[in-house]
Amino acid sequence: MTATLHHFVGGQPTPGVGDRFGDVFDPATGARRARVPLATAEEAGAAVAAAEAAFPAWAETPPLLRARVLFRFKALLESHADELIGLIIAEHGKVLEDARGELTRGIEVVEFACGIPHLLKGEYSDSVGRDIDSWSMRQPLGVCAGITPFNFPAMVPMWMVPVALACGNAFVLKPSEKVPSCALRMAELLAEAGLPDGVLNVVNGDAEAVDALLTDPRVQSVSFVGSTPVARHVYTTGCAHGKRVQALAGVKNHMVVMPDADMELATESLMGAAYGSAGERCMAVAVAVTVGEAGDALMARLAPRVTALKVGPGVDPDSEMGPLVTAQHRDRLAGYVELGVREGARLAVDGRGLRLQGYENGFFLGGTLFDHVQPHMRIYQDEIFGPVLGVVRVDTLDTALHLANDHPFGNGAAIFTRDGDTARSFGRGIRAGMVGINVAIPVPLAFHSFGGWKQSLFGDHHIHGPEGVRFYTRLKTLTARWPGSEAVGTGFAMPTMS
Repeated sequence: MTATLHHFVGGQPTPGVGDRFGDVFDPATGARRARVPLATAEEAGAAVAAAEAAFPAWAETPPLLRARVLFRFKALLESHADELIGLIIAEHGKVLEDARGELTRGIEVVEFACGIPHLLKGEYSDSVGRDIDSWSMRQPLGVCAGITPFNFPAMVPMWMVPVALACGNAFVLKPSEKVPSCALRMAELLAEAGLPDGVLNVVNGDAEAVDALLTDPRVQSVSFVGSTPVARHVYTTGCAHGKRVQALAGVKNHMVVMPDADMELATESLMGAAYGSAGERCMAVAVAVTVGEAGDALMARLAPRVTALKVGPGVDPDSEMGPLVTAQHRDRLAGYVELGVREGARLAVDGRGLRLQGYENGFFLGGTLFDHVQPHMRIYQDEIFGPVLGVVRVDTLDTALHLANDHPFGNGAAIFTRDGDTARSFGRGIRAGMVGINVAIPVPLAFHSFGGWKQSLFGDHHIHGPEGVRFYTRLKTLTARWPGSEAVGTGFAMPTMS
């Protein structure tokens, strides 16, 4: 029997009422492990109603008490780590080390959110005018919504939910229907930690649920992580309905390798950045730009490592890379490999046709490496989002910089070099939101903020960290006079402080 999952509304598991369901697969075996209800607009509205009802009391809860709920939640995440890691592996396919790393980075955001009360402090100005004081405060928005992707079932929801809750908001989370179990389990753990019913609700679904959240007037903000076409829809629709929106979108992260780089470090860093999580990361390196003689030096080391990449199920501790999330995504990527060959790139390592004994029905694609990729090729222009790395060869750093800057995506970028002046020029000149110097995956820690430039981000705010606090609160400034015995005359001019 295939398990049937549920929503989580008003503090309780809630079965779906419609007749639409999605399939949840184990990517390593190809077997269907569960079916998930796809919410109707009415079900999404019921989750919003539960959040709206819970919001006033939660907003009035002192920030320190809200933080204590998150402290207990953090402890529960740590004590249930093996269970959550198992869910990540079972539904996404990550290898064990990567699933553990994802959960750790999510917990770090919870840890940051526990300290948010001090970031909610306002500013005070004494005697801005005669007997007049002025001060500011940050207040929660109300009902916030989050729409999260398949590639980080635990971490990306924790980029949003703990920060929003610590700021005093109620929340409706719509996780990817491909990987719903982590979000549901974390909602249960938050309830166990003492979160009042209705403050967090989880609605599973597809475009119908998303559009219901985007157009519901009770929803004050929407956070999204996913592809650029959907991000653009989320941003334009949400903004058109008066919502504050942050929509993190597509990526094509570049890593520049200079001739003076530590080639062993660059090679091993590329292996993790390009093939970790089967390339299904928004910070994965998809393009290696080699400058001058670095091309031959890098390829001599990189191609054998890609060929020897250990691909297997996530439960195998020896696996370096697991399967892709669905058969459709695997087939789409195989189509891109064929396209790259037709476009004239040199296929140095071909990951197609990989079959593992005992996992013949799994959604596997081996590590794939192209050399001599040209900027006009679709395998360079498009977001492939898988274990397909393209090497572009250029003569100068200026050409490499212009190449990356001309690409429509600007999420992350990196350079490998021993020269400080080169690194500084790159760091200042690159048009990307997150930059690494001899660090291939420059993901900011929780007390900074995550986000890209250009078509990798729609909206004014990056996610989590201090930017997350600003996103999930509104600034209010108060100006007050306490009249004494002196008479105050009528004033028709714009008030001044003279």
